Amino acid sequence: MSEVGRDRFEIPKEMRSMAEASLDQARKAFEKFLASAQQTAGSIEERGATVRAGAKDITGTAISYAEKNVQASLDFAQSLLHAKDLSDVMRLHSEYVQAQMRALAEQASEMGQIVSRVAIDATKPKS
Repeated sequence: MSEVGRDRFEIPKEMRSMAEASLDQARKAFEKFLASAQQTAGSIEERGATVRAGAKDITGTAISYAEKNVQASLDFAQSLLHAKDLSDVMRLHSEYVQAQMRALAEQASEMGQIVSRVAIDATKPKS
């Protein structure tokens, strides 16, 4: 055998075919993995946008409620300035507390609905 023949390494045909098939399978599996990863990343970005929009809605609603509640308190304080006696103060206070309890119950209910909607939207599968 010549020296050139000895240094030459030949892979048997069957092994080469098997290696090529394995390499092809690995390439396809990697491509599927990348496609899935890209799809997942896109889904996360979409969900992030949905959550940000929901958070903005919740924040805006909370600020609106705070404005209404502060305004009601200022109106109550203004009405107290015009109270004529202690019974008038007690009546105004009772009316204020009752109105605020109704307002807070309504606000809590509305906020609960908004939070539920945001949570549902954030977990809803995108089509």
